[in-house]
Amino acid sequence: MNAVFALPGGPWTIGLCAILGAIIGSYLATISLRWPMGRGASSGRSACDGCGQALRWFELIPILSYLTAHGRCRRCGAPIARLHLGVEIGAAVLGGAAAAAPTLGGALILSLLFWQLLLLAVLDHRHLWLPDQLTLLLAVSGLALGGYITDVGLLYRAAAMVGGFAALGILRRGFQSLRGHEGMGAGDPKIFGAIGAWVGPFAMPFILLGAAAFGLGVAAMLVARDRPMTAFPFGAYLAAASVVYGVVTLL
Repeated sequence: MNAVFALPGGPWTIGLCAILGAIIGSYLATISLRWPMGRGASSGRSACDGCGQALRWFELIPILSYLTAHGRCRRCGAPIARLHLGVEIGAAVLGGAAAAAPTLGGALILSLLFWQLLLLAVLDHRHLWLPDQLTLLLAVSGLALGGYITDVGLLYRAAAMVGGFAALGILRRGFQSLRGHEGMGAGDPKIFGAIGAWVGPFAMPFILLGAAAFGLGVAAMLVARDRPMTAFPFGAYLAAASVVYGVVTLL
């Protein structure tokens, strides 16, 4: 990437990227709360879910508004979904981490990847749902921009997209044929293929192993707490493993 776009580095750059991430995270949290209920994230002003009153500007500051209000509406006292705080902090951390990229373009592109994965992970964790619109967007943006942060050619990334989708798709169908019920959601092969459009084929085994490790870790914690194991958001684990891969190898 062109050195003209080199980042100055240092805490100021990380701080600015983190602030941008918190702002983006506020919107991502709204999407993750409204979309599963059939509501648009951009329809109307933000309002309290308890009393319906429109929020004022100082009640819309990411992270700070939640903390200063102690997680409750200032008018009616209704609790504010903790998801807002969690997603805003997560997006801020991911934005700050992406700022370690050597160029401004690389930081913005890596942030875009991280924030898309964050939204998908939240939806899958909460609802076992990976919307086709989001996985398609992840795939298209990966084909268009992935080469700028990985230096992997378009053909290789396209092959990884097809291969990742096919590999998990075959595994999903095979399990269903043997056991008579689904063991993997239809969205998991799609998100794995979309991740391949970003990182290329050589990273795919490491991401898959990382996702499996996340899943085994969660399963072990549930067993230790004597909680039943019903369904696991494997797409969320794939997203988490991809973020770890990006932080470790791309920065």
